[in-house]
Amino acid sequence: MGGTKAAEATVTDATVAEVLAELAGLEDPKARAVNERHGDDHGVNLGKLRALAKRLKTQQELSYRLWRTEDSAARLLATLICRPKAFSRDELDAMLREARTPKVHDWLVNYVVKKSPHAEELRLAWTADADPVVASAGWALTTERVAKKPGGLDLAGLLDVVEAEMKDAPDRLQWAMNHCLAQIGIDHPELRDRAIDIGERLQVLKDYPTPPGCTSPFAPVWITEMVRRQQAE
Repeated sequence: MGGTKAAEATVTDATVAEVLAELAGLEDPKARAVNERHGDDHGVNLGKLRALAKRLKTQQELSYRLWRTEDSAARLLATLICRPKAFSRDELDAMLREARTPKVHDWLVNYVVKKSPHAEELRLAWTADADPVVASAGWALTTERVAKKPGGLDLAGLLDVVEAEMKDAPDRLQWAMNHCLAQIGIDHPELRDRAIDIGERLQVLKDYPTPPGCTSPFAPVWITEMVRRQQAE
């Protein structure tokens, strides 16, 4: 550990510049065009970015420095090379509010916050936040708990909130609430009929364009298909 900390202490502006230059070299105009349609502002192939992260290995100080550049590709890389448990609650809260593009937001929640000891405290705070993008992170963490650790959650109460608020929620919050609705229906048979009924009545994402071979995000279809797969195993 001492050697690792000593190595991290030597992160310099030159090191950061080298990594940024390598990321710039991975820029692909076609990837950028696709990403921009989804609200993201980078053009790096994510497979190549993951390969770079694998080569760099865990480097907490470098991840801090990359995050502070405000460059989306650098921030994505930062989420892959950091130590999730090294961030304080306030650092994670600030980072989420700075992560305004969807992919950076998603990777921060999925690869960093979910592995943090502060995840539950942040889940509660973010779900109640007035900013719908921040609230969507709270719902993403709630969906994780529905799937992996539902004890202590008021699942029927969550369905009440979804039923009352999802239809008119802003896009990213609506998407996160819909995922939670589907997860409850998939994992909790006693609430499945109600979850499907809420989806049918609200019609959220019913017409979402779904590529061949992919499952529709429309909750009744999503729930039914995932349950079918589970029963077929």
